[in-house]
This record gives sequence, structure tokens and C-alpha cells, in this order.
Amino acid sequence: MAKDFMNYSGMVQDALRGVVRQALTRIATQGLPGNHHLYLSFKTGAPGVDIPEHLRERYPEEMTIVLQHQYWGLKASESEFEVQLNFNKMPERLVVPYTAMTGFFDPSVQFGLQFQPNGEEAPAARPAAPAETASLSTLRRDEAADDKPEPETPPAGEKRGEVLTLDAFRKK
Repeated sequence: MAKDFMNYSGMVQDALRGVVRQALTRIATQGLPGNHHLYLSFKTGAPGVDIPEHLRERYPEEMTIVLQHQYWGLKASESEFEVQLNFNKMPERLVVPYTAMTGFFDPSVQFGLQFQPNGEEAPAARPAAPAETASLSTLRRDEAADDKPEPETPPAGEKRGEVLTLDAFRKK
């Protein structure tokens, strides 16, 4: 096979990350419509990821957050998004570059994308397969109670999210 000097795979990944950027920009300004909610996975050690050290220790490789009911301060810029979530009743700010993302999934419409972090050779992002969809949809029912943030009443008009681990659903 010929060497791809154009880096088409990288171009496709960047274009599909644009879908995530557009979705988060819309949600930041208009809120989550209908039953939409998002699972956002990212590499915690990727350049530009800014999360509290205790979260980096707990999730040294990858972390998945859910934007549904309990999140606030969502901001989406051209290169990254920022959101505040509660962890053990403590509000924490997370900043995640789109290039650090490994997955995006909205189970309400069975739409998902998988990414390889920039700099890694891998196939282009692809829509989630039905098996991945089923696994992530099941995640809400099967998540451990200690991984759920404590419920707290958000300020009027603001939403909050929660963090889940996907280790139980990874193929070994």
C-alpha cells in the first residue's frame, strides 16, 4: 500500500471532531434538547487536558463523562471544551481538547463516533456499531453506585453531569 502523505485519515478524524464541537457549541448555548445526553471519552494524559490531579490518578488512561442532568458552565471553543461536574459533592472544572477525545455517544439517537488521539496511527473515526451502542446504553443501568456523583440541586437553569468508567465493557 502506498504511503498516505496527505494524511486523509487525520483529516477525517478532524472533520468528525467538528461534529462534536458543533454539538457542544449548540448545547452550550441552547441546552440539551429532548432526551439527548452525551458520553464523552478522552485520554486523561493527552496534551492540553486540564483535570484535577485526583481524577488523573483515578483515571490515569481514559475517562468518560456524561452530560445529562448535572453539569454546568459548558463552553465550547474551536479547539477544546470546558465543563464543570461534581465529584464527591465537590465541583471540578475539566478542560478537554477535541484532539484528546476517543469517543462520543448519544444513546438517545444511537449515534456515536470513535477517535484515535492525534499522533496515533489508526483507522478513521467510524459510527458506533450496534454492539457498542448496546454496551453503552446498558452502562447507565449497570454503573456502580460509588462512581456516581452525589446528587445536588443545580442553580436555576444549569445542568450537571456524572463520570462513569467503561472498563467493564471493554473487550479484553
